Amino acid sequence: MGSAQHSTAKNKALRFVLLAIAAGAALWFGGRALGWWGSIDDGRLKLFGNVEIREVQLGFRVPGKIERLLVDEGDKVVPGQILAELDTRPLQDRLASAEARFESASATAERDINGSRPQQISEARADVAAADSAVVEARRQNTRRRALEAKGFLSRADLQSSEAALRSAQARLAQARAALSLAEEGTRVEDQAASAANRDAILAERRAVQTDIGDAVLRAQEPGQVLTRAREAGAIVQPGQTVLTLALTQPVRVRAYVAEPDLHRIRPGMAVTVRTDGTDREWPATIGFISPVAEFTPKTVQTEQLRTDLVYRIRLTVADPKGDLRQGAPVTVIVPTAAGKN
Repeated sequence: MGSAQHSTAKNKALRFVLLAIAAGAALWFGGRALGWWGSIDDGRLKLFGNVEIREVQLGFRVPGKIERLLVDEGDKVVPGQILAELDTRPLQDRLASAEARFESASATAERDINGSRPQQISEARADVAAADSAVVEARRQNTRRRALEAKGFLSRADLQSSEAALRSAQARLAQARAALSLAEEGTRVEDQAASAANRDAILAERRAVQTDIGDAVLRAQEPGQVLTRAREAGAIVQPGQTVLTLALTQPVRVRAYVAEPDLHRIRPGMAVTVRTDGTDREWPATIGFISPVAEFTPKTVQTEQLRTDLVYRIRLTVADPKGDLRQGAPVTVIVPTAAGKN
């Protein structure tokens, strides 16, 4: 009987000791967590923020009918990957027309630069010689008829017809000489410049059509994941109209805020770690930007108490190649002890 009572008392004492130890441990760790006698992360600075939401609305720069959509919601994409294509048949027709007109304009410009061919100059000289012979014959006929008219063997009207024929022959000679001069001198500088400008304008038009054909293919510019497929194949879209919404997954960026009293404890390029709720995993990160402008400023002039409410936005780049951090997720930024004290 005495032995049983002794054992029961001993068990009660042991339970009391265990309860005291548990209560002390709970008080100790709870107090540290609440900051009563220091934090679990003594010397380390905690900042709070979110993974930045980075999205881009993708669309074509040219109007047209969607021929193919090659991705769906949830698909991951890489830079350069083709996401969608327009029907390019109308653009191909415009390109063929521009190329034909460019060939014609190029030939005209080349002709103006090269001037007349030797055969054309020879032909113009022959025309001058023929016109000169015609003038000689017309002058001879006019001289003979003038003598006949003076003797009364020819009427005044026949003499006037002869004089008109001479003037006509002389005009044809002047015209032939002018044509020869033009053939020998070639195209004027102004005409050469005009034909060259017309060729360059058509060339620019051809390049614009080629650019439009390139813009009829929608490609990913950065790695990401398709969030929204706003249009389907066969839809007619206008320039800039959203076809796909893409979430940019790399690089992963975090936006956080640091209080004004702790601003001196961080600097650009500092290595920190990022945590998220529901896991003990940590991601390495680097502080890349600290805003020079305070936010949530209550007044123009602040007292010492109000100045403690000032915060500065910072941006961090997180090493998360697998994309485990979700955009918009709340995170905790841990600044290491080495940077915590002056």
